[in-house]
Amino acid sequence: QVQLVESGGGLVQAGGSLRLSCAASRRTFSSYVMGWFRQAPGKEREFVATISWNSITTYYADSVKGRFTISRDNAKNTMYLQMNNLKPEDTAVYYCTAGTFSSPLRRSYDYWGQGTRVTVSS
Repeated sequence: QVQLVESGGGLVQAGGSLRLSCAASRRTFSSYVMGWFRQAPGKEREFVATISWNSITTYYADSVKGRFTISRDNAKNTMYLQMNNLKPEDTAVYYCTAGTFSSPLRRSYDYWGQGTRVTVSS
């Protein structure tokens, strides 16, 4: 079992930046593929980004490519999402997730955090 705790959400103006963090409970964190999903009000949860266990491979949704950067520090059991040039349509609850292989599909991931809310005002 892996427990994931997100932090760093908040209210920001359009064009601003936020950095989300995801702290994992297990030292085996480094063996997991990690990812971020988000869910806007009234919408399905959608893929944002994923990163391989060794940080060599990353994938992004087209909607965030060039603005968001996913990273991880295995020594700290922590994953990050740097979000720049935020837009109102980025408003959502952001979820951290862990799994065994990279995928944009929710069902590919085994563990989920409780989410952190990001609100971008226009």
